[in-house]
Amino acid sequence: MMKNVLKYFSVIFCAMIFSSSFAQKKERVKFVKATDSKIQVFVGDKLFTNFMYPDTLEKPVLYPIHTANGTTVTRGFPLEPRTGEPTDHPHHIGIWFEYENINGLDFWNNSFAIAADKKQLYGWTRTDKILKTTAGEKGVLSYHANWTNKQKDVLMEETTSYEFSGSAHRRMIDRETVLTATTDVLFTDAKDGFLGMRVARELQIPSKQDQKFTDDKGNLTVVKGGTDNIANGNYITSEGKQGDDAWSTRGVWCKLYGKMGKDSISIAIIDHPKNPNYPTFWHARGYGLFAANPLGEKVFTNGKSEKQLRLKKGESVTFRYRIVIEDGSKTLSGKELDGLAGEFGNGK
Repeated sequence: MMKNVLKYFSVIFCAMIFSSSFAQKKERVKFVKATDSKIQVFVGDKLFTNFMYPDTLEKPVLYPIHTANGTTVTRGFPLEPRTGEPTDHPHHIGIWFEYENINGLDFWNNSFAIAADKKQLYGWTRTDKILKTTAGEKGVLSYHANWTNKQKDVLMEETTSYEFSGSAHRRMIDRETVLTATTDVLFTDAKDGFLGMRVARELQIPSKQDQKFTDDKGNLTVVKGGTDNIANGNYITSEGKQGDDAWSTRGVWCKLYGKMGKDSISIAIIDHPKNPNYPTFWHARGYGLFAANPLGEKVFTNGKSEKQLRLKKGESVTFRYRIVIEDGSKTLSGKELDGLAGEFGNGK
């Protein structure tokens, strides 16, 4: 009898180990150059995202972002508008990295919607070189870019390395960006920055305010506050702040989660202990902007404190972030995210 019991539990234990190892099995990442300014990122045989850096955009972006099962979790507008999504903030494209006030120039809000006579107030991040693409269980893509004014005078040089990985239900991006000043640079404390992502309507927090969306003919339609039956998202931070209360608070990580179709989707951004002003403030808005901004302290604390960052010519600053995207029957737990944050913080 005892032998049978031990055998039973042995089988169950082995099955659990196999199930766990199978679920975590890494898939191979590869890169395909689709055009002169677009590199496709595949995990296994599925498209994860595109690294896009055409001259028609004011910054490089990862767009769109797909889960392991192929669900698109980023908004389509303005590049590929979809029926029923909001058309505000045209500078919100996929995943990007910018800042609102660098030597008085606004890099974050620059887009095609800015009037020509106002463009001199904005900045561009112009990618000029792909440094490396290496396939493998951890696929690496690195590039060089210049942060410039309208006249293309360079304020900073950027070197960024993306590390992409994925398994059966998970996609992950580790980003490391080094900014080196080519002149004296001041990052003035501001609300909009640094790592940003604009998510699909399903992952927005249901709004109590009237909202405008596009219909199937491209016309605007108004959805009365409290009647949106598509948006079902929510935020939670490592400090337990939820929903709209996550905005302006600090935390090691923040998770956005909701249902898309039959799947539970979670997107987590994890801060790194070596980043400036760690742990970051969360610029996490219910309408679909999900951003980490360590330098917006004055706005986020209602003027109680502020944080400026100065770089003298030749000095550098490094920003590191991890993004985890999960699909399946449940969302990432706080324990799992604490583990991923610890691994990220200890690994680099």
